[in-house]
Amino acid sequence: GFPRDIEQGELLQKSHIIPNRVFFFNLPYESIMERLSLRRIDPITGERYHTAFKPAPTPEIQARLRQNPRDKEENIEKRVEINYRNVKELEEFYEDAFYVNADQDPHNIFEFIESCVIRPLPSKKIKKPVINKDAKN
Repeated sequence: GFPRDIEQGELLQKSHIIPNRVFFFNLPYESIMERLSLRRIDPITGERYHTAFKPAPTPEIQARLRQNPRDKEENIEKRVEINYRNVKELEEFYEDAFYVNADQDPHNIFEFIESCVIRPLPSKKIKKPVINKDAKN
């Protein structure tokens, strides 16, 4: 996700780019590993597969599938560790964030996010300046 750390969040804010909704996806470590480490790609067609959730339809395709080096377990572990180190500060920085249980059907995840996006934001009352009518210009 983005921002990945508090420094990026602060840079966004200093640039006057302030998201009106922030989502944190919660997913157990085992599920992260299962989802990422079992991804494969067909180098001929570019089609993406998952050995558990969307296996290749034929043994021929299965034989030519390749794994992106980023999806090797040791690389996933490094990325997850970095995320775990940074997420607490980001959660404090974006205190009004939404938390998504990402360990469920993608359709349910989409519906939850959609409900958060279409829900009107709370309006913030802007204080009007007090004008002193007795003051001389």
